[in-house]
Amino acid sequence: PRGGVPVQGVAETFNRLHFAEGGSHFVKTSSLRGEAKMSITSDEVNFLVYRYLQESGFSHSAFTFGIESHISQSNINGTLVPPAALISILQKGLQYVEAEISINEDGTVFDGRPIESLSLIDAVMPDVVQTRQQAFREKLAQQQASAAAAAAAAAAAAAAAAATATAAATTPTAVSQQNPPKNGEATVNGEENGAHTLSTQNFPSQVTGEQVGATASSCAVAQPGHLSYVYSLSWAGESDPVFNGKTRPTEHCFYCSMMTRGQRPRIKQLRACVSAMILSTGVTCIDAWNTHSPQSDGTLLATGSYDGFARIWTEDGNLASTLGQHKGPIFALKWNKKGNYILSAGVDKTTIIWDAHTGEAKQQFPFHSAPALDVDWQNNTTFASCSTDMCIHVCRLGCDRPVKTFQGHTNEVNAIKWDPSGMLLASCSDDMTLKIWSMKQDTCVHDLQAHSKEIYTIKWSPTGPATSNPNSSIMLASASFDSTVRLWDVERGVCTHTLTKHQEPVYSVAFSPDGKYLASGSFDKCVHIWNTQSGSLVHSYRGTGGIFEVCWNARGDKVGASASDGSVCVLDLRK
Repeated sequence: PRGGVPVQGVAETFNRLHFAEGGSHFVKTSSLRGEAKMSITSDEVNFLVYRYLQESGFSHSAFTFGIESHISQSNINGTLVPPAALISILQKGLQYVEAEISINEDGTVFDGRPIESLSLIDAVMPDVVQTRQQAFREKLAQQQASAAAAAAAAAAAAAAAAATATAAATTPTAVSQQNPPKNGEATVNGEENGAHTLSTQNFPSQVTGEQVGATASSCAVAQPGHLSYVYSLSWAGESDPVFNGKTRPTEHCFYCSMMTRGQRPRIKQLRACVSAMILSTGVTCIDAWNTHSPQSDGTLLATGSYDGFARIWTEDGNLASTLGQHKGPIFALKWNKKGNYILSAGVDKTTIIWDAHTGEAKQQFPFHSAPALDVDWQNNTTFASCSTDMCIHVCRLGCDRPVKTFQGHTNEVNAIKWDPSGMLLASCSDDMTLKIWSMKQDTCVHDLQAHSKEIYTIKWSPTGPATSNPNSSIMLASASFDSTVRLWDVERGVCTHTLTKHQEPVYSVAFSPDGKYLASGSFDKCVHIWNTQSGSLVHSYRGTGGIFEVCWNARGDKVGASASDGSVCVLDLRK
């Protein structure tokens, strides 16, 4: 209570709740200064629930909830909301209810602690305060009765002891003769040979032991350090550092693991200097500049995050620039080949081209009617984007309308990829089909139907025209939730190989630089290396978590893999 005024019960304090226009809830409260109104909007509640789902790792649930509750349309600045906001306000609510339990009707405070901790469910149950208060009173009454009985017993014992001492003082000789010392033993403070002394033992203050870690095969180097799943991975340059983005809800930052030949693996934590950036939640996508630009020295890294910001980092972990214009999570992010623009796609249904040097948004493309899931550059100024609206748009910097729109999928389009020549565009969807499109026609060139579940991702082989392997035929790989990987002859529109060793959904595939091998990663914790010509299994590695992404280094002798348990492993195929 403040100023001697008792805290009112929940029912009396929150005595009116109703909806208002705009989805706002108004709660009427009582205060020392008179009546006050506290507004709780549905947008605010939805945002806190949305953020809680993100921080807890329920990324798919958060995405679905964000769409249904129109998070992207709210005016809440997510960067200003601290982590664990929903849990924090719930804890404060529990503390308030516990305070009510500890207060008498006259405003005085119970002396003592509650019987047991209050759970969240208890706090929302009817009459919980009255029930707990009654139990508290009974417990205190029992304690008071026990204390009174103990005091009475102590007083009686003290009186008996005093009477005994008086009687002993009158007959000291008799007492001494009844208890003679044994065989010359001396008495110490009236007791035989210090019999009151306690025996002590030395117990260890700490128990130490070896740290036990999971073992890997001889060709793998496992890199621990992440506390949550790692689902984005990218090699960077000839020196073989590998960047990986991940969600770490407890600290709300991300790590960059760098493993370089001739050096011990080291983990660099990338932190922003601004506190609002520190509070941002997980990295959703990552792209290293040098993977697209041979002229680059590989010193820049671009990331997109759930907080709606894209960021550019230097190799030593410093924040170079922050790109902020999306209203909601960023799902895809790509450098162009020249390295001067970054393309991003977000839940706010838009795609944005950013100037990588100034951080300025060059153009925002609001053409999708639902969240944009993936983007891919055709050239340095033209790109394609796909969405849950089942459409694919081809856009160009400076144009205020799509250059081309492809329609034909009957469910969400998960990924799109231009072939190395930029002539054909491949797309995969939850409708279990893989489609090949050409800028020369409106309908798809091929409608490839073979998978029995959703197709999660696709990759073109680095072979054929406009590649360093022009004499090899181009192929397309598709990874599906049906646990299979398929290789396609795009010219004929047929499946050449079905790779069936995985036991769980396959999330990632990647061709070696020469196109002779394909790496696949699945939630069954396995990375498989396949021969693309024969479809035979060449290598296998089983990790400690579901594999979210695999990628090859530039030399084609190592494969990086990121996993759901926070581990990153590098498979050295030379061993």
